[in-house]
Amino acid sequence: MPPAEQGPLPKAELHLHIEGTLEPELAFALAERNGVALPYATEDELRRAYSFEDLQSFLNLYYALMAVLRTEDDFTDLAHAYLARARHQGVRHAEIFFDPQAHTARGVPVGTVIGGLARALDTAQERYGISTRLIMCFLRDESADSALETFEAARPYLDRITAVGLDSAEVGHPPAKFAEVFALAREAGLKCVAHAGEEGPAGYVWQALDILGVDRIDHGVRCMEDERLVARLVAEQVPLTLCPLSNVRLRVIDDLAAHPLPAMLDAGLLVTVNSDDPAYFGGYVDDNFIAVREALGLDDATLRTLARNSFRASFLDEDTRARYLREVDAHEAAAPARRPGW
Repeated sequence: MPPAEQGPLPKAELHLHIEGTLEPELAFALAERNGVALPYATEDELRRAYSFEDLQSFLNLYYALMAVLRTEDDFTDLAHAYLARARHQGVRHAEIFFDPQAHTARGVPVGTVIGGLARALDTAQERYGISTRLIMCFLRDESADSALETFEAARPYLDRITAVGLDSAEVGHPPAKFAEVFALAREAGLKCVAHAGEEGPAGYVWQALDILGVDRIDHGVRCMEDERLVARLVAEQVPLTLCPLSNVRLRVIDDLAAHPLPAMLDAGLLVTVNSDDPAYFGGYVDDNFIAVREALGLDDATLRTLARNSFRASFLDEDTRARYLREVDAHEAAAPARRPGW
């Protein structure tokens, strides 16, 4: 008999915007539920709008579609929809970004957002076999004062939050702008991450490390323009959460075959592969694994390194991390000889 088909490689997803998992079908369902008129007649018409020239053109649609998210039930349904897909993508642990300012600006309280997400995440281990963490992001194209107000509004819910992050339009909004709110987060015992070196320069990665005190860099592909920065990231094993399909869709990189992922691995950087905003960018996390395997010619051993890196870079406790790493090892041991892919 032929060997049984294995499921996807076990992995953690560390760079995932929950609002970016809003598929057209759910967007239309929530629009109908909440009486929101969308500027698209059909789901297919909306999908055709998912063609972007750069980060800002994506963000314009991204924020417009958030209008359908109004109630706790909406956020619960959004999280369940992601987790159901993630289970089939081999995700065993997910550290999920959310953007409270994008909702409070529309009159949706931060407690509604966190409460709705938490209802789904509280069942994630039992229902989907996925452990989860929440990362509250600040919108860098909003003011530093807005970030501070958001942090204070979220204080009653900090027991549900593992880390703070920094996202949205990067160019012209350096990490240093948010030094005060990140200092407050560290004082509160939270981990810190930040988008840096996606469209912005390598200098933004330096700022995220030295001024914000981040534990991880989200994206970071432009670090390769600075040899000193690469040497530091390697020496300190600062994780980078790469999003290959996102990089192509947002024109950060022209062609997936030219992605610096192999060079980053060869340099000794602790890189991981993630999906970013998968409803908009053409694939969830295992789709990204498949895409880089095919476009970059990565072998099974390299893909397993990326999977191991995802758990190493996570905010898991050591016992849980070790358990997940054993799952990767077991997947490798069970792989049939010469099986294509992994």
